[in-house]
Parts: sequence; C-alpha cells; structure tokens
Amino acid sequence: MKKIILLAFVLALSFSSCEKDDICDANTPTTPRLVIEFYDYDNPSVLKTVTNLKVVGAGMTDGIIFNASATDDSKYLTSGNTISIPLKTNENTTSYSFTLNSGNANPVFVNEDNIKFDYTRNDVFVSRACGFKTLFTLNTSNPYTHTDAAVPDEKWIKYISVEKSNIDNENDTHIKIFF
Repeated sequence: MKKIILLAFVLALSFSSCEKDDICDANTPTTPRLVIEFYDYDNPSVLKTVTNLKVVGAGMTDGIIFNASATDDSKYLTSGNTISIPLKTNENTTSYSFTLNSGNANPVFVNEDNIKFDYTRNDVFVSRACGFKTLFTLNTSNPYTHTDAAVPDEKWIKYISVEKSNIDNENDTHIKIFF
C-alpha cells in the first residue's frame, strides 16, 4: 500500500510541473505594417493601380518581397492599388524608395521617389508566447518627407495624405498616395 501511495505521489508531482506549450497562435495580432493605397491624382476618389512597383528600404539592395512564389526579381514587384510595408521597430524613422515601372527596358518610364516616415513607437506586451508588438503613431507635424531620387520636378508621387496616424492594425488605410 505504501508503494502505491508513493508511486501516486511521484506521478502527481511529475504532472504538476508540466505546463502547456507556449506557441504563439498565427491569428494573434503582431506588429502592424503601414497600409498604403494609391489613388488617381486627377480623380482623387478613384483607386489607381501602380505598375511594377518596387519598394526598397534605405541602405538595402533587395526590395520588399510582394510575390514570394516568384524566383527571380519579379518577387520584389507588385501591381495593385494597395500595399503593406513594415516600419522599423528599433528607430523612429523608416525610409523607402518607391520605384514605379521598375525593370522597364526604357529608363524614361522608370521613376523613383523617396519617402521617409517619422513616427513614435509603443511596445505592447502580447503574451509570453508571442512577446511584444510595436504600435506606431505617425508624427502629426511632419509624418513624412518626400523627395525624388533623380530630379525633384519629376516626382511620380504628386501628393501624400495621412488618413490614420495611429498604426495599430492592418485593417485600415494609413496613407493615401496620389499619382
């Protein structure tokens, strides 16, 4: 009888130290990306499709991967009216070059603009399994700086509008770019 009680006690003790696996659920919201929509400058209520847009972070050689299934440089290109791009979680600014018609054989049609986003960061604890996520707030006084990489008068981006300065999810449009 003593052996059975001792065995039951050892088993109970061994199970008491077990805990559930700490796995971050894929549906748990993490650090949101900046959501940008593109609009027609001449007709501001109409979404406009960008063609072969390549977005490259400052100091980087490769662009943001928009098409993971592609094996060549086309994985860095997107054609659509909405993109989502990450912001740096360890700095208060992120700079990107936006190249329209990237890879076009005729360099006249390729146009690159640079945009630098200014923001503040707030790290929020999600869970022990997921860690922290960073929420961003675009600076209201100067949320971005927009320059043309080649010639300032030839910007393809005509106007940028901040729609939502708090970047806390990817369900809302944060920036509208008119071209």
